[in-house]
Amino acid sequence: MSDKTFILVAEDDTAIATGLAMNLELEGYRSQVVEDGVLASEVLESDNAPDLVLLDIGMPRKDGLELLTELRAAGNRTPVIVLSARLSESDKVAALRLGADDYVTKPFALAELMARVAAVLRRSQAAAAKTKEPTTDTEHFFGEIRIDRAIRVVTRNDAEVGLTHLEFELLCFFIDNPGQVLGRDQLLRNVWGTSGSKRTVDNFVAQLRAKLEVDPESPKHFLTVRGSGYRFVA
Repeated sequence: MSDKTFILVAEDDTAIATGLAMNLELEGYRSQVVEDGVLASEVLESDNAPDLVLLDIGMPRKDGLELLTELRAAGNRTPVIVLSARLSESDKVAALRLGADDYVTKPFALAELMARVAAVLRRSQAAAAKTKEPTTDTEHFFGEIRIDRAIRVVTRNDAEVGLTHLEFELLCFFIDNPGQVLGRDQLLRNVWGTSGSKRTVDNFVAQLRAKLEVDPESPKHFLTVRGSGYRFVA
C-alpha cells in the first residue's frame, strides 16, 4: 500500500476527472476517479478509504449533497471539497452546512484548487496530530454544550452534535478567546490559515448557531458585534 495521500475524485465529467487525476499525481498524491455517488460511497466505506474527497454535486445515481449528508450522518469526517457549476450562494451555504470543508465553483483554476486541497489536508492532519497529544483541561462547557477537545466530540444534552473539522476548529478558537471581539479577517487567518471571503466566516458562525444555540435567531453565545465581527460568551 502506497504511503502517498489518497484523494478520491468523484466526478462524472470524464475530461474534468482525468485532468484532476493527472494534476493530483503531478502534485505527489495518489488518486482514484469514480463517476457516480454510489461508487464513491463504496470507496469511502472500504478499507482503502481516502484522505480527502473532491466531490461533484451533479452526479448520477446519488448526487454529491446526498452523499455528503450520508457521510456526516454516519460520523465520517473525511475532508470534502465540493466541486460545482452552481454559482448561487444558497448552494454553497447548503454544502457547507452539510459538512463540506470547502466549496469550489466550476470552471476553476487548477493552481487554486491544488492550493485548497493542500490547505484542507494541512488542517486535517494538524487536527489529527492534536488528538494524539497528551493534554489536560480538555473539557469545556457552556449552556447545554459539552466539548471534549481530546477526542473532538461535542455533545448537547448528552447527544452528540456532528461538527465538521472547520466548525470544530472555529468553536475551539472562540472558546480560547472568550469575551473578545474577533474580526472576520482574524478568524480567517487563525482558523482557515489564509485570507478569504468574509462571507465564509458568517456562514460557519451561522452553522455553529444552528447546531449549538437554543435559539439560533437570538443567540446567547455566538454574538455579532456589528461592524467588527463576533464575540463568544460562555
